[in-house]
Amino acid sequence: MTDPTALSCPVPAPETERVLLGHGSGGRLMAELLHDVIAAELGADRVTEDAAVVDTGTAEVVTSTDSFVVTPRFFPGGDIGSLAVHGTVNDLAMRGARPVALTLAYIIEEGLPLDELRAVTASAARAAGLVGVPIVSGDTKVVPRGAADGLYVTTAGIGVRRLGAAPSAARGRPGDIVLLSGPIALHGTAILSARESLGFEAEIASDSRPLHALVAAMLDAGGPDVHTLRDPTRGGLASALNELADTSSVGVDIAEDAVPVPRHAAAACELLGLDPLHVANEGCLVAFVAPAAADAVLRAMRARPEGAEARAIGTLTDEHPGRVHMRTLLGGVRVVDMLVGEQLPRIC
Repeated sequence: MTDPTALSCPVPAPETERVLLGHGSGGRLMAELLHDVIAAELGADRVTEDAAVVDTGTAEVVTSTDSFVVTPRFFPGGDIGSLAVHGTVNDLAMRGARPVALTLAYIIEEGLPLDELRAVTASAARAAGLVGVPIVSGDTKVVPRGAADGLYVTTAGIGVRRLGAAPSAARGRPGDIVLLSGPIALHGTAILSARESLGFEAEIASDSRPLHALVAAMLDAGGPDVHTLRDPTRGGLASALNELADTSSVGVDIAEDAVPVPRHAAAACELLGLDPLHVANEGCLVAFVAPAAADAVLRAMRARPEGAEARAIGTLTDEHPGRVHMRTLLGGVRVVDMLVGEQLPRIC
């Protein structure tokens, strides 16, 4: 018989916070994870840039690293291989850098067809060749079935900053013109349409493409007057503008009728209950440019195929710093916030 004096209530295990899917959405939860956990442990004040500038004494070297997870791995307009190259090149470009080298690493789940791995690698090689940047190093790890979603791709990029260029998330100034290089919401809706078989595949293709040549044209036209560059990927245009407004301590005023959303992408967003401003992009950028240079920079953008549909969508203000306001089609004003949690269905 059990001695009743030996019985005791178990002490409950302490509850700890855990990572949620929403921490990868590109919205507010992700910003909190970066600031409160990762940057705090690294001893950094904050994480506001996708690439860092390192002064070597002779030239400013820009470095970036990124990881890519997407389902399906092949989608209208691209695949995980070309996406990895474009995303890394674009992160370097947003700091005014010319890409000079990339590395490529795979985490491969046991059972992935070799033909698929060959196709992804060939696509990455083609994309890098078109950019003119070599893939100089890499790594491969194979994990057991169920330990990964088929294939994860990690990249690193090195670039050299153009002389006189200094775009930064912290350089936005009241009065700056907000320029957008082209339509939004194409990448996210292309991924979702392919994954969910929504029937939009014939009309919607990802905008995945490199933006370094577009940035070079903008910097040739505007130089240091190009204050800020950002490619609005996860979290979309809304999250990008909110991050920049917060970092620069400025308000952002945009007009709904100035933000281009292609008809089929808008229809897909309406079907899925998504806000196009929150949908991921992979081939457009947003810029804050001093008023005196804005027209010249806009002309330079429109002269490039990547910026043929570029337009001014708003201005920066010293009112409502850290917040984004949008003038709606009905004449009202809407506060455009970051995603708080996860946008469903999940894009990547």
